[in-house]
Amino acid sequence: MPSFYALVIGASSTIAKAAIHQFEDDSNCLGVFAVSRYFPVPTQNTKTTYLACNNTESSISEVCQILAPVSGKITKVLICNGLLHDDNITPEKRLEDISASQLEAVFHANSIVPMLWLSHLLPLLQGKNNTQVALFSARVGSISDNKMGGWYSYRASKAALNMLIQTSAVEYARRAKNVKLIAFHPGTTDTPLSKPFQQSVPKDKLFSAAFVATQLLSIMENIPMDNEAAYLDWNNQTIEW
Repeated sequence: MPSFYALVIGASSTIAKAAIHQFEDDSNCLGVFAVSRYFPVPTQNTKTTYLACNNTESSISEVCQILAPVSGKITKVLICNGLLHDDNITPEKRLEDISASQLEAVFHANSIVPMLWLSHLLPLLQGKNNTQVALFSARVGSISDNKMGGWYSYRASKAALNMLIQTSAVEYARRAKNVKLIAFHPGTTDTPLSKPFQQSVPKDKLFSAAFVATQLLSIMENIPMDNEAAYLDWNNQTIEW
């Protein structure tokens, strides 16, 4: 595999940190750019450069300007941003739980921010080197797979993200033929995001962050470069849009 730079956005998440460790251990990886609103505890590995970004359009643009010197050399991109719950937000179980403020917050984190990154990254990713961009989606974002209902804002925001990925792939195919976009479902991973919902998950279906990172990086390395968006789970199985 040729030498490359990696870019991990949303670097304070548990899976992102596991991926950063694996990039650092990869002799072909020349460096990792880790972007986050809040800096995680830095590793001792000098490969990783931490960049602060509050995910506004201007802040994203500033980070991309910093990355300009390695334009065309970043060939592994993870966009890990996402929101399922916080101190004020829990997934809606019924229509009466819907609120405009929650819909806006969840859509902003899960749909708008990743799309802003896809927009601003285009000039940095154009080139001759095969490049994979994985955006963290979710199986519940599949419209055709929705049999359970509930989780209105999270489902809809991930469905919107999937459409944005699909639409971006059409334009990337014209303007950056070397790029493959992937909507990635990590499965239920032992992270703070899934913690309140783990009690009903069988032990063999609750994955470690290191396992999910390994699966994702393997998928990125081996996926066909066909200029079409892919919607895949942790086991490299296709999910219906």
